[in-house]
Amino acid sequence: MSTLSVARGNASLPQDVAYLEKHDPARNMQRYYRVSVTPALFGEFAMVREWGRIGRRGGSRMESWFASEEDARRSGQEMAEAKHRRGYRPLAAAGH
Repeated sequence: MSTLSVARGNASLPQDVAYLEKHDPARNMQRYYRVSVTPALFGEFAMVREWGRIGRRGGSRMESWFASEEDARRSGQEMAEAKHRRGYRPLAAAGH
């Protein structure tokens, strides 16, 4: 069902689950939304959300703590899919 891809990489570094943008020139809207997974101090994983206007520092929040990286990624994917339904789209270019 998902059109968003899950990033894989070194578990010791924060890894993006999704990076999405929403553009609406009629409303002067240029927003981004990033979901990432990062390891925590005691072996658990945190799902982190970041959002804001493109080119500006936005908000961020450690949303939830999970016992496994897979659980954190699954939750992040669900969050990204909800944003996708609201008009945010993934970028084809890597590096976000």
